[in-house]
Amino acid sequence: MTTESADDPDDQELWSRAASGDGFAFGQLFDRHAKAVYNHCFRLTASWAAAEDHLQNTFLVAWRKRDSLRIEHSSALPWLLTVAANVVRGDRRSVARRLRLFQRVPVEAPIPDHADQVAERVDDQRRMADVLEAVNRLPRNEREALAMCVWSGVSYADAALVLGIAEGSVRARVSKAKSRLGKLMATQPQVVPLAAVTTEDR
Repeated sequence: MTTESADDPDDQELWSRAASGDGFAFGQLFDRHAKAVYNHCFRLTASWAAAEDHLQNTFLVAWRKRDSLRIEHSSALPWLLTVAANVVRGDRRSVARRLRLFQRVPVEAPIPDHADQVAERVDDQRRMADVLEAVNRLPRNEREALAMCVWSGVSYADAALVLGIAEGSVRARVSKAKSRLGKLMATQPQVVPLAAVTTEDR
């Protein structure tokens, strides 16, 4: 078992420093977890552009709450993913209004540079949108457990601490979510299998 050095402090130490106003320590937390939070937001929205906005808002919330929250386990990631889910949920309340506004704005021509990368991002979004069509039919508590433990790789124990429930309850929610999804996808051939959605860190 390795121990954290002075040059590589754990999340608890970095959070403690950030709570005291250490911006550099908070920046280290951002560098350490930004990719995971970004991909988590993408899987909740099926939009890379939205994920970028939610990533920034997640860490803005974290900065604002730095002096009122204490990290109780070694990683801040489970808590950050919970904040990200709340940020996404709050944003959805105004999605319809924003979409109506966007429909009035002319679509800009795509930038020709990096055409292959753009095509890959569009394909990722289409596949993720198909999955979300099924996932959004699940109960909220099952969606949260699935996104945290299956998509973002958070341990059942850490998820239990963040969600405030027993580890066995987390496992049960994930199991029920997988079962329900299997049935939903079986009746919707156009929906890609959950396991197929494996996006790279962006």
